[in-house]
Amino acid sequence: MKKIVILGIHITNIVKDAVIVQDILTKFGCSIKTRLGLHDIEEDYTQTKRLILLELSGDEDEMQKLENELLKIEGLEVQKMTF
Repeated sequence: MKKIVILGIHITNIVKDAVIVQDILTKFGCSIKTRLGLHDIEEDYTQTKRLILLELSGDEDEMQKLENELLKIEGLEVQKMTF
């Protein structure tokens, strides 16, 4: 049976890390089946944090490479669920 893998990415400094994360997600785009972005809006309507949920599919080695690339980013929190 094929594994279902969900990655949760918590970006705490969107200004510093958004471009880096987007580059990684683009690089591994073939492994991303579904992407859902959630964000907080502060009282002054500035966006400082974001939560991205990814449903991954395909080659398990590529999925692991994606997770490893994200884990290299200081200040980023990555959690994985596997079903």
